[in-house]
Amino acid sequence: MTQSTCSTPRLSPLNGKPVLLGFDGADMSSDAGLTLLREIERRAGLAQRLADCLHDPRDPAKVQHSLSDIIRFRIMMIGAGYEDGNDAAALRYDPSFRIALERGPETGPVLCSQPTISRMENLPDARALIRMGREMIRFYCHSFARPPSRIVLDIDDTFDAVHGHQKLRLFNAFYDEFGFQPIVVFDGEGRLVGTLLRPARRPNGAESAAHIRRLIRQIARHWPETEILLRADSHYCTPQVLDLCDGLGLRYVFGLSKNGRLARNISALEASTAARYVRTPGQKLRRFKTFSYAARSWSKPRRVIARVEVGPMGQDTRYVVTNLEGGRGKYLYEKIYSARGQAENHIKAWKAHLASDRTSCSKANANQMRLMLHGCAYWVWWKLRAACPKRSPWRRAQFDTLRLHLVKLAATIVEKKTRIIVTLPASCPRKGLLLLLFDALAPPKTA
Repeated sequence: MTQSTCSTPRLSPLNGKPVLLGFDGADMSSDAGLTLLREIERRAGLAQRLADCLHDPRDPAKVQHSLSDIIRFRIMMIGAGYEDGNDAAALRYDPSFRIALERGPETGPVLCSQPTISRMENLPDARALIRMGREMIRFYCHSFARPPSRIVLDIDDTFDAVHGHQKLRLFNAFYDEFGFQPIVVFDGEGRLVGTLLRPARRPNGAESAAHIRRLIRQIARHWPETEILLRADSHYCTPQVLDLCDGLGLRYVFGLSKNGRLARNISALEASTAARYVRTPGQKLRRFKTFSYAARSWSKPRRVIARVEVGPMGQDTRYVVTNLEGGRGKYLYEKIYSARGQAENHIKAWKAHLASDRTSCSKANANQMRLMLHGCAYWVWWKLRAACPKRSPWRRAQFDTLRLHLVKLAATIVEKKTRIIVTLPASCPRKGLLLLLFDALAPPKTA
């Protein structure tokens, strides 16, 4: 890396001594923690999995950067907090990024440029993206040591504002903006299962059922005996989705929109709950009722659980529909259905901490490819967090917190003839945690 020769900035003196600052500290990096992400990506092989789904039209004799290297560089950039592809212009010389891409920090060739990354993002067609989606599901299934007896899938969508003329963009009156509304699926432990770019409108019953059918079909190929429980908000509770779940033998707990017929079933419960709260004001009072209900568009009656809550803010009533047998309504609502709220935190990590809403390409396929890349970055961080000690607060930390403490580390990097030396500060505040993680992620010893 070329050393800077700029003049020394003027700083306020300390105890009568001048403070000198310069950018001439040999080959240093401010992202030395990428060595942790490198170990995870080497094990997972996410970049190679996506690259294998693409056809490279370039002349092999003239290729300087393989597709897997380009994808890996982009994943590392996103993971380190550089979601803008333009940052590649400077990061391609960074020694930590070179190490992450298996290149010598001093003697190795520079990494790819931003135009090369853009060409990669625009390379996949619809068939390649379908293959990538299937590969991500295969990776999800392989992330388990053995097929689980049961998994929980949380289906949700999130608004992604756009500020250009991207294909598939649509004006959403609720958000008062143009944008996308991709569907995202996580499991109960926060693993990303899949994501689909789509216009900014609520998915109808046929669209939701088609997406769920494709998703379950791929999972069932790997786990034919695994029981699947679906959780989703009320706009996924459509006749098509309910009939599909019954036909495929899926368990489900869906939110259910309010209507007059449902209200008549619990009017007495609402009145008695309100009267009881008047006698003991100040503390929220929550009660439940389970009954059978069939909307006109449903093919059969189904089990509905009503939750009536009265507190200082007034009365609030919610409904869920489920085909789970047994269990009290209170347990099914509070422990099973309400747990789907954790999916909002997973979306936050994927969207806010990893900037998955950077869908500024003009082509829809390129933006879907970006969702795949951000999904891979999410997986790298999820696996790093899962490697933290079980009872430590780091096991529940947000990705941006982990990045600040574990990746944004200054280090001197020196490449010698037989070894590469990465020197971290002696005052590194997370030295203990870093040593534990490096030990947990260490490659197997060679004989």
